[in-house]
Amino acid sequence: MSEQSPAERELAQLLVESLNLEDVAPEQIDPDAALFNDGLGLDSIDALELALAITKRYGFQLRSDNDENRRIFASLRALSSHIEQHRAA
Repeated sequence: MSEQSPAERELAQLLVESLNLEDVAPEQIDPDAALFNDGLGLDSIDALELALAITKRYGFQLRSDNDENRRIFASLRALSSHIEQHRAA
């Protein structure tokens, strides 16, 4: 497992808190592992809840009709990178 950057740690904390992942500690989330299916096991409802939490925390919206969502939500690292590029200052 690669090490989380500070931004990835912050996002992992948000992910665990907003999705009430009781059996997962933020530092246990591999930044390169898949967030959905065989990885962390999130589903489409989790994606919606996470997108809402990201909107509140970082000040921009993740749209459900974005063709890039599969890439954006591929892993903690990919999502964190997308947030860093688009977050409100």
